[in-house]
Amino acid sequence: MQVALFIPCYIDQFYPQVGIATLQLLEKLGCDVSFPLEQTCCGQPMANSGFASLSKGCDANFVENFSGFDYIVAPSGSCVLHVKEHLQDAAHPEKAANIRKNVYELTEFLTDVLKVEKLQARFPFKVGLHNSCHGQRGLHLSSMTETMTPSFSKPEQLLNMVTDIRLSKPKRNDECCGFGGTFCVFEEAVSVKMGKDRVAEHDDNEVDYISGGDTSCLMHLEGILKRQGSKIKTIHIAEILNSSL
Repeated sequence: MQVALFIPCYIDQFYPQVGIATLQLLEKLGCDVSFPLEQTCCGQPMANSGFASLSKGCDANFVENFSGFDYIVAPSGSCVLHVKEHLQDAAHPEKAANIRKNVYELTEFLTDVLKVEKLQARFPFKVGLHNSCHGQRGLHLSSMTETMTPSFSKPEQLLNMVTDIRLSKPKRNDECCGFGGTFCVFEEAVSVKMGKDRVAEHDDNEVDYISGGDTSCLMHLEGILKRQGSKIKTIHIAEILNSSL
């Protein structure tokens, strides 16, 4: 199958190793991966701040770059959800609709499309799993405690295939870390307090790493950890799933 790799702008600029790990992992699993070179921001920052009309150029560019692929995969639940729910192109409405239908977050693609049952990966560390809001509540990558439905987690399902990993969860397993995109800029104090609460619960579990499917959330937590002088590190789930035996 032909897969187009969608790498969000903040990953491209600050965490390129996440994009590389995603590419290598998909190729290991037999995908024919392409990386459209003219891709840019998906437009989520503008839309989240109330300026959706300013993202039309991003939409048109996204459609131009990602049309014609069987699947589009990204290591970011928030950007994927934005594309799924908001991508529009007046000049090419059918192409935009097809993209919205075929864009997937990485763990969603691995479990639902590739139906991965085993991985040749090893990560001998204790890892605290963070559920990002967009992935959990928007893409339904994991169950929500308030719905009282059977428990499931696509990221956890994949991490359990990794040799020697020790997984842990915070007490409030599906609570927001406080990043929220532009929220962390406009409501800095609230955002930081929420992040500190998340970090404290992982710290209590004595984890080596905090991992998840959204680098944006991990970036927020990483900043708090560094300011606290913590030894805990953050790592995207793609880097763990791509780790070598």
